[in-house]
Amino acid sequence: MSDVQISVTDNGPYRVKGPIELVDPAGNPIETIGEQVFLCRCGGSTNKPFCDGTHSKIGFQGAIAAVAAS
Repeated sequence: MSDVQISVTDNGPYRVKGPIELVDPAGNPIETIGEQVFLCRCGGSTNKPFCDGTHSKIGFQGAIAAVAAS
């Protein structure tokens, strides 16, 4: 089992806990501090890919589970 855990928070960001390497679309490393980061899920953060709390200001309602394919 991996040492990395990704959790979906209620109407908030993804919490990524553990040793990770985060890279941008070009493959360049994005600096992370510590062993826990919160990644934007609402699309409104001004500090992407990190969460800045905008989800609470815009009323983001995140899905808890994937929609089953029909």
